[in-house]
Amino acid sequence: MIIDVAAAIVAVAFVVLVGYLVPTLNQIKRTVIQAEQLLARLNSEVPPLVKEVRAMTEKLNTLADQSREGVEHASVFLHAVGELGESVQQVHKVVRSKSGSLFVQLASMVAGVRAASAVIRERILNEGGHSNGGR
Repeated sequence: MIIDVAAAIVAVAFVVLVGYLVPTLNQIKRTVIQAEQLLARLNSEVPPLVKEVRAMTEKLNTLADQSREGVEHASVFLHAVGELGESVQQVHKVVRSKSGSLFVQLASMVAGVRAASAVIRERILNEGGHSNGGR
C-alpha cells in the first residue's frame, strides 16, 4: 500500500512535470522555428548588403583619394599664387622707389625742354628782329 501511494505520488508528480514541460517545450519549438526563419532571412539579405557596403567603401576611398589629390593641386596652386603675390609686391616696391626718381627725371627733362625752347624762341626773336630791321 505504501508503494501504491508512492507510485501514485510519483505518477501525479510526473503528470504535473509533463504538464509544465509541454508548454515550455512548445515555446522552445516556436522560438527555434522563428530563429531558423530569421537566419534564413539574414542569409538572403546580408550578403547583398555586405556587397553594397564594400562597393560604397571603395567609392568612398576613391573619393578620398581624389579629394586628397585636389587638395594637393590646390595647395600647389595657392603656393604659386602666393609667390606671384610676393613678386607683384616686390615689383610694386621697385616701381614705387623708382617712380620717385623717374618722376624727378621726367620733371627735370620737361623743365630742360621748356628752358631750351625758351632760349631758342628768344634767339629766334632776337635774330629775327636784327635781320628784319637792321640789315
